[in-house]
Amino acid sequence: MVCRVEWLMPSSLPLLGRLMLFDLDPDLLPLFQYNCKQFASPQECLSAPEFLDHIRKVMLVIDAAVSHLENLSCLEEYLCNLGKKHRAVGVKVESFSTVGESLLYMLEKCLGAAFSPEVQEAWSKLYNAVVKAMQRGWETLPEGD
Repeated sequence: MVCRVEWLMPSSLPLLGRLMLFDLDPDLLPLFQYNCKQFASPQECLSAPEFLDHIRKVMLVIDAAVSHLENLSCLEEYLCNLGKKHRAVGVKVESFSTVGESLLYMLEKCLGAAFSPEVQEAWSKLYNAVVKAMQRGWETLPEGD
């Protein structure tokens, strides 16, 4: 329940100013290519309409997880397929840790003092459950696919 209450606040705030994904792992930048365009800098990527759309999609996944806190298993098939898609485009499983760290950082900055250890733990558990479901889909793909 903690996640549901806290999610209402940051979902309406501008998120990109609080995103530190490329600060944590600059090697992620080449994964974000749209229409075969390679971004020269993280700032260029962060301001690209296609990247903004990708962030909205990530937030929709998190929103679905928050909305189904009591029954995350109903998202299993969707999250497994999402894992398969990420693997197919070259994302490494380890990158999800970086995304999770960036999410926690964003939440901390958005929530300020309301980002208590209890809130951090609840969000970590929720994000880890989402990643585990995505990994199950990841692991169903044979090597080389």
